Amino acid sequence: MMASKISPDPFCLLLLSSLIITCPLLGSSTVSQDDRKSYIVYMGDRPKSELSASSLHLNMLQEVTGSNFSSKSLLHSFKRTFNGFVVKLSEGEVEKLAAMSSVVSVFPNRKKKLHTTRSWDFMGFPQEVQRTTVESNIIVGVLDSGIWPESESFNDAGFGPPPIKWKGSCQVSSNFSCNNKIIGAKYYRSDGIFYQSDVKSPRDSNGHGTHTASTAAGGSVSMASLYGLAMGTARGGVPSARIAVYKVCWSDGCWDADILAAFDDAIADGVDIISISIGFPEPRDYFNDSIAIGAFHAIKYGILTSNSGGNEGPGLATISNISPWSLSVAASTIDRKFLTKVLLGNNKTYEGVSINTFDLQNVMYPLIYGGDAPNITGNFNSSYSRFCFLNSLDPALVKGKIVLCDALGSGREPFFAGAAGVVMQDEGAKDVAKSFPLPFSYLGTREGGNILSYMNSTSNYL
Repeated sequence: MMASKISPDPFCLLLLSSLIITCPLLGSSTVSQDDRKSYIVYMGDRPKSELSASSLHLNMLQEVTGSNFSSKSLLHSFKRTFNGFVVKLSEGEVEKLAAMSSVVSVFPNRKKKLHTTRSWDFMGFPQEVQRTTVESNIIVGVLDSGIWPESESFNDAGFGPPPIKWKGSCQVSSNFSCNNKIIGAKYYRSDGIFYQSDVKSPRDSNGHGTHTASTAAGGSVSMASLYGLAMGTARGGVPSARIAVYKVCWSDGCWDADILAAFDDAIADGVDIISISIGFPEPRDYFNDSIAIGAFHAIKYGILTSNSGGNEGPGLATISNISPWSLSVAASTIDRKFLTKVLLGNNKTYEGVSINTFDLQNVMYPLIYGGDAPNITGNFNSSYSRFCFLNSLDPALVKGKIVLCDALGSGREPFFAGAAGVVMQDEGAKDVAKSFPLPFSYLGTREGGNILSYMNSTSNYL
């Protein structure tokens, strides 16, 4: 039986295309029987009274709502760094609350519209900011995986020749050349070992360097998106600045020797600022850290190094670039999320995190638990298949179905086994959305457990 012809029975699942929801994101709420809607009540600084913020907020609500008061209407209290709360209110109650002297503002808990490369908007740096001619003399040195020069972010229309202070060069090859926007480009590989996926030029082969360069100094590109997702204007912080590329990262990583060589060149070439989104999983002693050493010498020449804090968060003490003479920038701090809805046959919906560019066109597919589909001929049992490890799934059992896995993986095994989609669940942080080779949603263990319980309680399978 073909999956596309399966009727929407209780034991089916649908992955909808990705959505972008902007903060504050406090979970979806069902529409109540009255006319109350969710609002944000902002009250400025943290309260100085002995009364806890939650108690203060409840007292305020009781005063406004009177006999209609319900503590369940208070959805969340902000109390760690500022004062406010999220609450369900009627229009009349909103007016009463807004009139209180302690309230700064009351506004609807809205879903924002789609945007792209939103970092600068999120920081309050508007697109309409007035630029000066000085900006085109700024040279940003980017140490990363290279750059894709044909990207519209690096169009040099309207740019004159490089600033006189520039002393660098461009390693031109058959597949790479510079322009008046990308004024310099070099690549480094101290051991001379290149792998099949490596491109022996400053050209970017994985996209990371192109992304960081465009975020720092990319030109304004309207209607940018990923297959329609996050539609908006992509731009850098200093879109009129020049870019000098130093490719130090390859398919096997970024080596210290190459990083130090790039720092040495960038300083001598005359860059004004260095951007490097590279680091170890944990901090190193300054004298054993190529980035700390390079940044120290750069600052001696008046060149600030802006580096990534690290990718090991959001836990405490996870910043890896900590030298006091450089600027460490946090990753993944943004007011939006990429969500993919999971709809069960009983009409219950769960929202997982993923960049899902697939459209299943409202077709319902059967769902199977990875632990129930072990590749026995390959000597795998359910202890392996439940995690959807490589070669652990039986293609005959999962083909055309959506597989529920008990850990976040790359999605390759379900893909190669012929699955129609994947739902993965674990306790990991859901602060970063990733893309996968097939329809995908990444849920917490609570949501995943609810789905598994539903599967176990339903006998109608196909």
